[in-house]
Order: sequence, then C-alpha cells, then structure tokens
Amino acid sequence: MCGLSGDAERGRAVVASRKGNCLACHAAPVPEERFHGDIGPPLHDVGRRYSAAELRLRLVDSTLVDPDTVMPPFHRAEGLSGVRSDREGQPILSAQQVEDVIAYLLTLRQEPPSR
Repeated sequence: MCGLSGDAERGRAVVASRKGNCLACHAAPVPEERFHGDIGPPLHDVGRRYSAAELRLRLVDSTLVDPDTVMPPFHRAEGLSGVRSDREGQPILSAQQVEDVIAYLLTLRQEPPSR
C-alpha cells in the first residue's frame, strides 16, 4: 500500500493489541494473550492460504470480498455508520500498520492446533 514495506514484528504487536483487536474475533499463535475469538477463521495458516494482495483487500475493506461480513474495514474511513464523532474520517489502522499486519500474517503457515 503506497509503496510501504511491512515489518512482521510490528504487525504481530498490532494483531495482539487492542489497536488491531484481531484476537476479539480470531484465534492466532499469540500464546501470551489468553482470550482469542472464534467468530472469524483462525489466523494460524493464513499466510499459506492467501497472497499479500488478498490479505490487504480483506484487511483494508473486507466488504469488498463479502458484503455481509462482520469484519470492520480497517483502513476505509468513508461511508461508515456508528463511528464515534472523534474518530470520523480516520481509519482504524494506518497504511503502515496495515502493511505490518500483512507482513506478520504472511509468516503464519501452520495449521491451527486441534481443539
């Protein structure tokens, strides 16, 4: 995105943080965080299943893939409803954070653990 290079370590930090809030809906290989969601698919092998471009599309605005998704658009800021007034016009993640998350997700190539 915009010629930026992602950093997997920074991306992992975003995924594990409240800023990205990825773990609210997805399980991921982030053992230091106790609670992982199961609304979305596990992220464990997402780097094997999708290219950087496919991940970017889903992260920036997943409604372009599935109009009925519950996943928020992490970089689209226009045309949204229910946004706090102090956050209007601002994406959840910056372009750099999007690229960092993608760099991290591309490292995830192992199947999720059995339940």
